[in-house]
Amino acid sequence: MRVDGVDGAGPRSLTGAFELRGDARSGRLSLSTPLGSLIAQARWAPGSVVLVTPQGEQRFDDLDALTREVVGESLPVAALFDWLRGRPWPGAPSVATQAPAEPGFEQLGWTVSLAHFDEASIAARRAQAPVVVVRAKLDRS
Repeated sequence: MRVDGVDGAGPRSLTGAFELRGDARSGRLSLSTPLGSLIAQARWAPGSVVLVTPQGEQRFDDLDALTREVVGESLPVAALFDWLRGRPWPGAPSVATQAPAEPGFEQLGWTVSLAHFDEASIAARRAQAPVVVVRAKLDRS
């Protein structure tokens, strides 16, 4: 993930592995370093969003608040489940991208590129400042 700098601040980036299980209602997201050390684990269910790190446990009102705390920006976790499967999330309107743009769709202020989906890779870009780019290499095993 890369976040462009704003107001004189430099860009930020985060590289690591993640495992996403469940769905938008109930699930788990584990974040690890590139070498495999667990950084944090988020769990959510109706009425409960919890982040567990080596520093302890923290509760949040919703997934947006959690992602703002962990990565500094709000990420559409509910939509990620579908985006990682190469399709728009049914919970919000979407528009297919048109040539000459890469194949994909626009949803929730993000452009999701499926140009490399056959090679198990997607990219999502939020154009609103600060620009955020999330690239995911999918493990289809």
